[in-house]
Amino acid sequence: MSADVRDILELERPPTPEVTKEALLSTKKKQYPERSKTTKRPEGMHREVFALLYNDNKDAPPLLSTDTGVMTGYKQTKARLGMKKVRKWHWTPFTNPARSDNAVFHHWKRISDEPKVYPFAQFNKQLSIPQYSITEYNTHLRTNQAKWSKAQTDHLMELAKRFDLRFAIMADRWDRKTHGLKTVEDLKERYYEILGILGKIRGIPEKKIYVFDAEHERKRKEQLKKLFERTAKQIEEEQMLLNELKKIEARKKERERKTQDLQKLISQADQQGETQQTPSTSRKQDKKLNKKKQLNQTRPSKVDSVVSAVESAGIKFTDLRGTGVSLRSQKMKLPANVGQKKAKALEQAIQEFKVDPSPPPTEEICLAFNELRSDMVLLCELRTALATCNFELESLKHQYEAVCPGKTLNIPISLVTPPEDIKPAESVIDVVGTPHQ
Repeated sequence: MSADVRDILELERPPTPEVTKEALLSTKKKQYPERSKTTKRPEGMHREVFALLYNDNKDAPPLLSTDTGVMTGYKQTKARLGMKKVRKWHWTPFTNPARSDNAVFHHWKRISDEPKVYPFAQFNKQLSIPQYSITEYNTHLRTNQAKWSKAQTDHLMELAKRFDLRFAIMADRWDRKTHGLKTVEDLKERYYEILGILGKIRGIPEKKIYVFDAEHERKRKEQLKKLFERTAKQIEEEQMLLNELKKIEARKKERERKTQDLQKLISQADQQGETQQTPSTSRKQDKKLNKKKQLNQTRPSKVDSVVSAVESAGIKFTDLRGTGVSLRSQKMKLPANVGQKKAKALEQAIQEFKVDPSPPPTEEICLAFNELRSDMVLLCELRTALATCNFELESLKHQYEAVCPGKTLNIPISLVTPPEDIKPAESVIDVVGTPHQ
């Protein structure tokens, strides 16, 4: 120890502190830094709503508007006191340019501040409601007087300008004694009809023309009302039917799987039955078959497999039979059983024929686009089958010339396809393997 070394060298050492009873029996707890208090989100309140109540420092939001700096915020933890004089405030009148009645209000303001426009006037946003002349109304906007008259149309446009297209408030403020009863759907239909007609006759290309289907909106609200007014018994019955539907679909998939397995077993049994023969005849024919195999060592033909692949070509798009809301564009998604090679070849075919890969998913376009892609897959597989058949013909020709020297097998021109008419191997779906391997 350092104290022992100092004793040996006869050096002075600092005095050792005395051990007291209080030091031995000290029960003073170790002080730990206080943890930052976290405000717990109240139960039942959504996370997004709770995030609006506090800032990063978990300070309460201000009750009044402030013009202080961004770094200091609307309040300061410590008051900055000094020897300077306090800035003077005075009760100042001001006007709001968003108001049209020239009303004068007062608020406190520093004398040193420069005069500014009332800051809340920038929130006065008003929609541009179209106006029409008498000539435009008589020429283009006149309709059946029993449905909409000139006075009713003027009253509608006045309410639209007054309440900024809040159609529920417009329907509530509608003058029923003078103009009769009109629903929210009637007001929307007439307003957007006027908006579309004026946009067409005035030739405003940058504005979109809206079309409102009032009948569809009425049916939608009626269906929502029926859905909302369901009893507990009806909800339970619907859930039971959905469970039964899931069971039926599961049993259907199980039957299809068993059918496919049975078909595979039958096809394998047929192939084994064709190759197997009786023992007596097989022994006699073994030597002949061996000689023929030695003379004619040809590779197995791929035409049959290609033909079977072409017969089952195409894409089978499944129907969306799930419950709830779904996008119509889901109908255009490729099924899961489509391989990566087939998907890549389909993408190349779409680029080759300059087809839009993601058209607008209307009902007619979805059906036509799915049929087009199925035909494209069939076309690519037909190209593969054609290339395989040409390769088989060439192989048979070379085999014939090898077996029969001096003779040439003339293949008819109708059976031979020029090489330039066949797409390269990169753009063809590899169904049974590349024949040039």
